[in-house]
Amino acid sequence: MTSSLDRRLNKMDQRLQRLLDELSNYDNEILNNKPADGGWSALQVMHHLILAEEGSVKYVRKKLSFDPELKSAGLMSAWRASLLNFYFILPFKFKAPPGVGDDVLPAQSDFREVSGRWLANRKELRSYLENLPPELFGKSIYRHPFAGRMSLEGMVRFFDGHFERHRKQISRVLAEVGR
Repeated sequence: MTSSLDRRLNKMDQRLQRLLDELSNYDNEILNNKPADGGWSALQVMHHLILAEEGSVKYVRKKLSFDPELKSAGLMSAWRASLLNFYFILPFKFKAPPGVGDDVLPAQSDFREVSGRWLANRKELRSYLENLPPELFGKSIYRHPFAGRMSLEGMVRFFDGHFERHRKQISRVLAEVGR
């Protein structure tokens, strides 16, 4: 794994832990409450983020399982990752792709179970990336549903930007339903 990717993962893990520490102050009833606009509850947002990360890693594992011919991740790959992260700062709502949206988000869940799953997934992500051959980090392996092909670093940058966008959503939801 590259040193920049290791630093990004460390930073992401710290931010995840801060969020989980903050959310541990709420009970499941509040964390499962949806806002008045019909959006997702805090726990549903967490599930969405987990599913997006799990699905992405599952895609990479499957892609690499059949020893594909991979193109180098060049400027287009970096541009796609940057464009995707620009999208995260826009104030518009976008519909989640199938498999990570309303169709699969549970109406009720338990914070401890969800946070445990997320932490385990992050640990598995790090382990997986640490054990990949170094030459793969310069290849366009990951395919985002909207942005297209990018490097593994681009995938992790996506996780980071996606987390930040939805962390703000969680704060807004809790400000409304946690009163």
